[in-house]
Amino acid sequence: MATTGRKHMVKDFNHFITCYLCRGYLIKPTTVTECLHTFCKSCIVQHFEESNDCPKCGIQVHETNPLEMLRLDNTLEEIIFKLVPGLREKEEQQELEFWKKNQPKENGQENLRCQRVGLPDVGGDGGGGGNDDDDGEGDDDYHRSDPQIAICLDCLRNTGQSGESTVTDLMKRFIRCSSRVTVGTIKKFLSLKLKLPSSYELDVLCNGEIMGRDHTLEFIYMTRWRLHGENTYPMVLEYRPRIDFG
Repeated sequence: MATTGRKHMVKDFNHFITCYLCRGYLIKPTTVTECLHTFCKSCIVQHFEESNDCPKCGIQVHETNPLEMLRLDNTLEEIIFKLVPGLREKEEQQELEFWKKNQPKENGQENLRCQRVGLPDVGGDGGGGGNDDDDGEGDDDYHRSDPQIAICLDCLRNTGQSGESTVTDLMKRFIRCSSRVTVGTIKKFLSLKLKLPSSYELDVLCNGEIMGRDHTLEFIYMTRWRLHGENTYPMVLEYRPRIDFG
């Protein structure tokens, strides 16, 4: 005798796919590696601005920099998008509308679908990104609809610092890329362009503050750069050899 399995509703899984902090569906689900609790990326990053403890279980995540203990869960994100019809499209539309309202016109927002969003292959001045679309590979379209942001990468020099001679200025300091690019990706880009050893560590700073590797350019722009009214466009990020404070 054949049995019919019970059909599950999306609400049956809400406990696993909603954020403890905002009570909405997890957007860019990010897991705390110390306790394996998962939150929206923006929610947990904002929480760690004020506290080093997990908001759900109270465990101390890290004594000084809890952002280093966060990991994106792309698999869970895809599962949520498949479970909740229209969620992906809704979030992309809301993000697009947000950037239209908050980004300067010089950021190329009106041309986002004409610009290549990944980090440039050679590095550019922010004006030639739209000519890289003809390579015919599908992977290059992955971030095409992302909001764009232009940044300047400056070498921060401290006299006498170990490794300073290795870290030099880029030939082309201005690039345009996806606002979703993380500091970790920027570090990889710098290491590639400066031909640094794989073991070489860099710090990336904004307004003198070291940025966590999981910080996105969007987050840095909104919380570190834009809040300083004297700052101009494009956003400036500085890099230097990592300083070990231990």
